[in-house]
Amino acid sequence: MTTLAKTDGATARIHLPALAAALLIMLAGSLYPFLMANAAGQADHRFALALLCAMSAGFVRGVGFVPRRAVWRWIFSEWTCLAALVAAAFLKYFH
Repeated sequence: MTTLAKTDGATARIHLPALAAALLIMLAGSLYPFLMANAAGQADHRFALALLCAMSAGFVRGVGFVPRRAVWRWIFSEWTCLAALVAAAFLKYFH
């Protein structure tokens, strides 16, 4: 018998926007790795860090896993995924 973890009265289930963002980042980074490079062709580590943080949070929350501890729940939330995507867009646009 399997039970779903409950957090704040809500049952954990798939979060499609976070999962879609993670899948899109994974595919784009795999098919076109130069996405994470700067104009000189060197690795843009800050941009890659922001994208990979968004991807990680998106996969964890996207598949429906909700950690029990508050700090991990915050790190792997859909809001962290969104904030990392905004940071990545900011870094790509202004760098």
